[in-house]
Amino acid sequence: MGANLDITEKLQNYINDFGLKLSPVQQEIINYNKTLGDIKRMQVDPTQCYFLHLIIKISNVKDVLEIGTFTGLSALSISLALPEDGKLIALDKNEETNKIALSFFKKANQTHKIQTIVKPALETLDELNNKKFDMIFIDADKMNYKAYYEKSLGLINRGGLIVIDNVLWHGEVADEKNDDKFTINIREFNKFVSEDKRVEQIIIPLGDGMSVCRVL
Repeated sequence: MGANLDITEKLQNYINDFGLKLSPVQQEIINYNKTLGDIKRMQVDPTQCYFLHLIIKISNVKDVLEIGTFTGLSALSISLALPEDGKLIALDKNEETNKIALSFFKKANQTHKIQTIVKPALETLDELNNKKFDMIFIDADKMNYKAYYEKSLGLINRGGLIVIDNVLWHGEVADEKNDDKFTINIREFNKFVSEDKRVEQIIIPLGDGMSVCRVL
């Protein structure tokens, strides 16, 4: 019977050598984030950039909402994959990181596709009630994941995709002895989504784990 491989750093480098390549500006964002100290953990993994790129292309996604943008790596990865008339609305409450993200979007010539909104995402989600999206990517504060997910279900087209980052939470979700509030919250969120009859979903072990939900 087949089994999942343990992905070593050497094997991951091999995979990267034979997969999609990052654009110069994507690599520039990664290099910049390395200078930020501990908060660099808020960046998505490059493997997730590749995945987002391909799933957008395969699913003919045109309109995307991102909840949580940081310095813009995931947003830029999404935008580069969108068609020329595609649109990404990127939500984040941090004005400083948003300015940095905007500078990278401009350098990559993607500002015509990306609209950023700087305010608490739950407020913006209520204001977007007349919009519909083909895909929503959630990568923001973990304690609000269920609220983001529920509001996303009201904004997604039928057959659309909701992709949620950090659902494996450094592997700690599988440690039943771990009672950290964030771990418990992610664990309970994963259980909720797995039992939700409104979607069909899988967890993919890329980066810190991604749930991919298709809305029924």
